[in-house]
Amino acid sequence: MLDASAQLIDEVGYDALTTTLIAKRAGVAVGSLYQFFPDKRAVVQALTQRNLDRFVAATNERLTREDPSHWWDVVDSILDIYLEMHRSVPGFSKVHFGDVVDRQLLDEGRDNNKVIADSLTELVRGYLDEPGENLPLVIAVAIEMADTLLKFAFHRDPQGDQEIVDETKHVIKLYLASKLGE
Repeated sequence: MLDASAQLIDEVGYDALTTTLIAKRAGVAVGSLYQFFPDKRAVVQALTQRNLDRFVAATNERLTREDPSHWWDVVDSILDIYLEMHRSVPGFSKVHFGDVVDRQLLDEGRDNNKVIADSLTELVRGYLDEPGENLPLVIAVAIEMADTLLKFAFHRDPQGDQEIVDETKHVIKLYLASKLGE
C-alpha cells in the first residue's frame, strides 16, 4: 500500500491522492486499507516515516562504510543521500519528509525538520571532537537552510540544479565551520 501511494503521489500529487486510488493500485479492497490507515494522511505519514528510516539507515551505513575523517565529509554524505532519494525514491520528491502534508506529520510534538535534526544530531555527534551543547540548534539551522536551498535547486531543475546544490553544500559548510570550527 505504501509503494502504491508513493507511485500515485508521483503521478497525481498529494491533493489528488485518495484511499480508493491507493487501494486500487495496491490491489486490495478499500476496507483492507482502512484496517491499517484511517485516511490518506495516515498512509502518507507511514510512507514519510519509512523514508526517514531509510534516510537515517542509508546515512548510517555510508558513514560506517566510508568512516569520514572530517565533518565536511559527513555533510556531503548526508546531502548526497538526500539528493539521491529525491531523484530516485517514488513519492519522495513530492512529499519529502512530510512538509507538503503537515509540518508535524512525523511527530505531533515537533515539526518534521526538528525530527530530522534530532536524528542527524546523534549521527553527527560521533564525528566531532567537541560537539558542544548548541549542536542540536546548529544542526537544526543547517537543516532549515539546506531544506530551503534544495527546494530552490529542485524548483529550477527536476534533477536538482547542480550549481545550486554545490552552493548549498558551500553555504552549509561555511555555517557549520563558523559554529563547529574547521
